[in-house]
Amino acid sequence: MTYRIATIPGDGIGVDVTAEAVAVVDAVLPGVRWTAFDWSCENYLRTGAMMPPDGPARLAGFDAILLGAVGFPGVPDHISLWGLLIPLRRAFAQFVNLRPVRLLPGTESALRDRTAADLDILIVRENSEGEYSEIGGRHNPGRPDEFVLQESVFTRVGCERIIRYAFDRARERDRRLCSATKSNGLIHSMPYWDSVVERIAGEYPDVAVRSMHVDALAAEIVLHPDRLDVIVGSNLFGDILSDLAAAVTGGLGLAPSGNINPTREFPSMFEAVHGSAPDIAGQGIADPVAQILAAAMMLDHLGESAAAAAIDAAVRAVLGEGLVRTPDLGGTASTSDLGKAIAQRAADLGSHAGGVLEP
Repeated sequence: MTYRIATIPGDGIGVDVTAEAVAVVDAVLPGVRWTAFDWSCENYLRTGAMMPPDGPARLAGFDAILLGAVGFPGVPDHISLWGLLIPLRRAFAQFVNLRPVRLLPGTESALRDRTAADLDILIVRENSEGEYSEIGGRHNPGRPDEFVLQESVFTRVGCERIIRYAFDRARERDRRLCSATKSNGLIHSMPYWDSVVERIAGEYPDVAVRSMHVDALAAEIVLHPDRLDVIVGSNLFGDILSDLAAAVTGGLGLAPSGNINPTREFPSMFEAVHGSAPDIAGQGIADPVAQILAAAMMLDHLGESAAAAAIDAAVRAVLGEGLVRTPDLGGTASTSDLGKAIAQRAADLGSHAGGVLEP
């Protein structure tokens, strides 16, 4: 098949690592039709908008979107986030944020004596409502009685679909699910969330379920990550826990994510978890692994499982050999050096017959 994929390289190192991810995909799946959009913080400084008003309509016809990191000095984070990423997530009903957390070969965990067998977690984050709602406002600005309201939104359909999705993923893995809650402090939203988890758990008697307060769960990720397999959480909790888990496995430079529309009615969007790091942009030292793995997630979502497996196996093989590493991994290789090494290895692996590929 021929796929039409949109890229939004974004700002800073987003541009650098997206170029490498595109090259790796081309190495295993020739014929992809790429279209680049220069929507970014720099675009905001030029035009006053992160993307044009018809941005979602222009992307709707693509099979998938590969998004680079967004962020630039002088543009507040709430402007960049609410001007591009969140509107696209909601326009395309990407209600799942999927973040695999693994300790890759040749890398070290921030935790002492932990191995890859201890660190293999899938975090399923609700991506469309929860704590990240637009409901609220700032009142009496500048006065002594100034205050703000920020409302959380937990709908039945929103909770049910993300929790059921997490149960389905747990059933495909080790059949263990942990739900992040804070029902001892958030008197309405979290008890409701817990009740939905408990009700849906009845449909999955083969999945072991437990619920943990999010602060205790954060400690569990650090102290006992081997006890965790699939984690499901609200928008805010999933966001925080996934960054913590990525840091535990060696840093955000190795962590991919997907904004998934499971119905496939609209395109899904894939991105690295790390930021734009404008201080090192264009220097050729950024680690492209997270963006390359995000591209592998994209191919897997499109049904190109052999190509996705080839990329994943290539990343594991190149990092495991330890010969080509960017500075964040203790080496001296450039962004392009590591990207080319992975692309060549992926092409070699992809030339073999299908099936699950391991290095």
